[in-house]
Amino acid sequence: MESGPAIFAGLVFALFGGAILAWTMVRVRQGEPVAHGVNRVASATLASVAGSMALALGVWCFTRV
Repeated sequence: MESGPAIFAGLVFALFGGAILAWTMVRVRQGEPVAHGVNRVASATLASVAGSMALALGVWCFTRV
Protein backbone atom coordinates (compact mmCIF):
# COMPACT_ATOMS: atom_id res chain seq x y z
CA MET A 1 0.00 0.00 0.00
CA GLU A 2 2.88 2.40 0.62
CA SER A 3 4.47 1.92 -2.80
CA GLY A 4 1.64 3.74 -4.62
CA PRO A 5 2.28 7.15 -3.03
CA ALA A 6 6.05 6.71 -3.38
CA ILE A 7 5.71 5.99 -7.10
CA PHE A 8 3.38 8.96 -7.59
CA ALA A 9 5.63 11.35 -5.65
CA GLY A 10 8.73 10.08 -7.44
CA LEU A 11 7.08 10.55 -10.82
CA VAL A 12 5.93 14.07 -10.00
CA PHE A 13 9.35 15.14 -8.71
CA ALA A 14 11.16 13.54 -11.66
CA LEU A 15 8.88 15.18 -14.24
CA PHE A 16 9.12 18.57 -12.52
CA GLY A 17 12.90 18.40 -12.21
CA GLY A 18 13.35 17.27 -15.80
CA ALA A 19 11.05 20.00 -17.09
CA ILE A 20 12.84 22.72 -15.11
CA LEU A 21 16.25 21.52 -16.34
CA ALA A 22 15.08 21.28 -19.97
CA TRP A 23 13.45 24.73 -19.86
CA THR A 24 16.55 26.27 -18.29
CA MET A 25 18.81 24.66 -20.88
CA VAL A 26 16.69 25.96 -23.77
CA ARG A 27 16.58 29.49 -22.33
CA VAL A 28 20.34 29.58 -21.75
CA ARG A 29 21.13 28.24 -25.25
CA GLN A 30 18.89 30.89 -26.83
CA GLY A 31 20.50 33.64 -24.74
CA GLU A 32 17.16 34.49 -23.13
CA PRO A 33 16.83 35.31 -19.43
CA VAL A 34 15.68 32.46 -17.20
CA ALA A 35 13.93 34.93 -14.87
CA HIS A 36 13.12 38.53 -15.71
CA GLY A 37 14.86 41.19 -13.66
CA VAL A 38 17.48 38.83 -12.22
CA ASN A 39 21.13 38.24 -13.10
CA ARG A 40 21.29 35.62 -15.90
CA VAL A 41 23.98 33.52 -14.26
CA ALA A 42 22.31 33.55 -10.84
CA SER A 43 18.88 32.65 -12.19
CA ALA A 44 20.24 29.85 -14.40
CA THR A 45 22.26 28.47 -11.49
CA LEU A 46 19.33 28.57 -9.08
CA ALA A 47 16.98 26.94 -11.60
CA SER A 48 19.54 24.23 -12.33
CA VAL A 49 20.04 23.51 -8.64
CA ALA A 50 16.28 23.36 -8.05
CA GLY A 51 15.78 21.01 -11.01
CA SER A 52 18.62 18.76 -9.89
CA MET A 53 17.29 18.61 -6.35
CA ALA A 54 13.82 17.68 -7.63
CA LEU A 55 15.30 14.92 -9.78
CA ALA A 56 17.33 13.64 -6.83
CA LEU A 57 14.23 13.65 -4.64
CA GLY A 58 12.34 11.72 -7.32
CA VAL A 59 15.09 9.10 -7.46
CA TRP A 60 15.04 8.88 -3.67
CA CYS A 61 11.27 8.29 -3.73
CA PHE A 62 11.71 5.51 -6.28
CA THR A 63 14.25 3.80 -4.01
CA ARG A 64 11.59 3.66 -1.29
CA VAL A 65 9.30 1.45 -3.40
